[in-house]
Amino acid sequence: MSKLAFIGGGNMARSLIGGMLARGHDPALIAVGEPFVAAREALHSQFGVTVSADNRAVVDGASTIVLAVKPQMMKSVCADLPALDQSVLVVSIAAGVTLTQMRRWLGPGPRLLRVMPNTPALIGAGTTALCGEPGLAETDYREAEALFSSVGNTVRISDEQLMDAVTAVSGSGPAYFFLLMESMEAAAIAQGLSPEAARQLVTGTALGAARMANEDAEGPAELRRRVTSPGGTTAAAVAVFEKAGMASITDQAIEAATARGRSLAAEQES
Repeated sequence: MSKLAFIGGGNMARSLIGGMLARGHDPALIAVGEPFVAAREALHSQFGVTVSADNRAVVDGASTIVLAVKPQMMKSVCADLPALDQSVLVVSIAAGVTLTQMRRWLGPGPRLLRVMPNTPALIGAGTTALCGEPGLAETDYREAEALFSSVGNTVRISDEQLMDAVTAVSGSGPAYFFLLMESMEAAAIAQGLSPEAARQLVTGTALGAARMANEDAEGPAELRRRVTSPGGTTAAAVAVFEKAGMASITDQAIEAATARGRSLAAEQES
């Protein structure tokens, strides 16, 4: 079992640490670099891992380093690390930070992998996309998949240019579903249901629909057709969604999020 280092001890790092410990990883072989005293104390108290404000000490001897910091912090964090050699796998979860930028900031030594998890990872139900530099070894992908599968599912992306679309769909995607659920709850209350009943009906329906879509090979379009009887209540509601241009609005939203992801990379150069 090798040493695992995290730079940044926020929610995503905490989820990954918890997932790895649940799978039997030795807490003595996990170190976290975190600048805030209260956060360090909480990490050590909850997980028993090594904590420090000194990132150089944290990564010393680590075979895998997870850069769990905000995109705007990535350049300075990389510059602050010691020279890393080819024995080290560096994994970045920062949206919009490209492998080319990481390579420039970290130098020629380490192997590099870029991932995009999403917030359901906080409850072990995440979806994480992984994309490495061309030629990255299968063992490196498997190591990263072992880490991120501890908090959900993983998907490999072969073309890094698609990572901004991944961010738009799955990274930002939970917020889109929350927005729809928020609107459905408000509409249910407007029809006379209590807030408690509206919440239970909406969240239960969302959970059930997601499970059906995940388990049925036909996909969501066929599932929608099955529950949309001609002239029925579902058909009346779907017609309103279609008239309002739901498909077009969704396309525009995903496109806007993708474009924003691309611009984040440019901002790291300024």
